[in-house]
Amino acid sequence: MATYSPSTPVNRLGGGGDVPVPPNGGDGGGDNSNFPNYGARLRRARLGLICGIATVSMVFISLTSAYVVRQGLPTFDGATNSYVRDWGQVQLPWLLLAINTALLLISSLTMEFARRDIKRRAALAPLQSMPGISLGEEKHFPWLGVTVVLGLGFLVGQWMAWGELKARGFFVDTNPNSSFVYLLTAAHAVHLAGGIIALLWAAVTSLLHRPIEGRRIVVDVTAWYWHFMAVLWIYVLALLAFAR
Repeated sequence: MATYSPSTPVNRLGGGGDVPVPPNGGDGGGDNSNFPNYGARLRRARLGLICGIATVSMVFISLTSAYVVRQGLPTFDGATNSYVRDWGQVQLPWLLLAINTALLLISSLTMEFARRDIKRRAALAPLQSMPGISLGEEKHFPWLGVTVVLGLGFLVGQWMAWGELKARGFFVDTNPNSSFVYLLTAAHAVHLAGGIIALLWAAVTSLLHRPIEGRRIVVDVTAWYWHFMAVLWIYVLALLAFAR
């Protein structure tokens, strides 16, 4: 029996419209679509974050090695013509440092709430764009704003801690121990300030009504970086408390 196989591709179903082609060919990685591939952008951003965290970790591992080695090294004293141990002790303002730690840990929690909130909103965004579908008015708590305030509070607290150290007579050049205290805490503060700048950028993109998927990328990456900063601060405190 003869059969007929059409050579022309079928692009209509039941006489209706064209078969919809998903963005990027449906595989999430094409370049022939005008739709931005936010999934791929998020993966690239997270990969960049991993590289950044690895770099920061190497910096603090190097500082830790120098801290531990310098602690046991004597220096030559020309006055006595002998080697002396000049490491010295530093009276840290533990109350202020504990308050700063609490601020940073709470800010890590609010940052996680912000990440989950914008992830949920990004998932619901396609539904809200459909005609005739309304999810009602939602009230969103300003988790990002609270995180920024807490982060700035942490930096102010660090400044106060440094002022307390100076009031107790411990300066950068007082002894090698005090030098490392300022170096470790200042290095952490600088990296945390970078996270605050990223949060402010996320707030600016929100005010400019940028696509929520793009804002989600900024918030997601910053959230994981912020959690890393909280863990890193606990590590710095433990190093200053026990490795002396």
